[in-house]
Amino acid sequence: MQTDLPLTLFLDQLAFPESPRWHDGALWFSDFHTRRVQRAAMAGRCETVVTVPGQPSGLGWLPDGTLLIVSMTERRLLRLDGDVLTELADLSALAPFHCNDMVVDAKGRAYVGNFGFDFMARQTPRPTGLILVLPDGQARVVADDLYFPNGAVITPDGRTLILGESYAERLTAFDIAEDGSLSGRRVWATLDKAAPDGICLDAEGAIWLASPTSREVLRVREGGEVTHRIATPGQAVACMLGGPDRRTLFVLTTKVMLPAEQSLQSRPGAIHTVAVTVPGVGRP
Repeated sequence: MQTDLPLTLFLDQLAFPESPRWHDGALWFSDFHTRRVQRAAMAGRCETVVTVPGQPSGLGWLPDGTLLIVSMTERRLLRLDGDVLTELADLSALAPFHCNDMVVDAKGRAYVGNFGFDFMARQTPRPTGLILVLPDGQARVVADDLYFPNGAVITPDGRTLILGESYAERLTAFDIAEDGSLSGRRVWATLDKAAPDGICLDAEGAIWLASPTSREVLRVREGGEVTHRIATPGQAVACMLGGPDRRTLFVLTTKVMLPAEQSLQSRPGAIHTVAVTVPGVGRP
């Protein structure tokens, strides 16, 4: 197992960076305590794309290039038309608590997770469902009994969705049907004292995952073999393979349980990079 990959600071003075995406030659991410969707060039210059009052989280794009944004506390999926945010789907009847990460497939179908319970209030974890939103805004639950469905990836052939269940310490896989339904549920990997948050997929079929509880990012093969383990300076909450050749791993860290007001004052969030040998594939 490799543990000596060095991290390089890319951006700091962020509040709670989440949901990184490599798109159109830049790193996109949500800084949800500042309520901003940000875009950063490889040189590190960062700009605000849009401000989301309900706190942005998961990001993705429709086939025509329209940006989709999860509005966490409002439990809505938004689309950015020019510089105007409009509602694509109201998910409040399907998500019992805040929505979080999302992956959008090549057909523009969005798979949206949600907390299921108020974890900041330290409620007892409860299972919840993964929500499918079609490009026309129709929404339904396509998988249930999930413990904090979080980061998700879709394989390059569009046939498999792999999802992190943060409170179950596992990665779970599903087959994707022609209509977007999920079936064939199976445990892709059981993790040892690691809680998967944001995840990404590489060309060898391995998954990089961020684990805030163990303060690290791991590269995991199907079945659970850990090939790489990198300690992080803060709680790792997401990661993304990007850069011109998708061999740059962006690692997002912050302090998870810090109240929003303190997070905005202290700005503990940061993004580091590390060079890897296997490029990213699939979605996001």
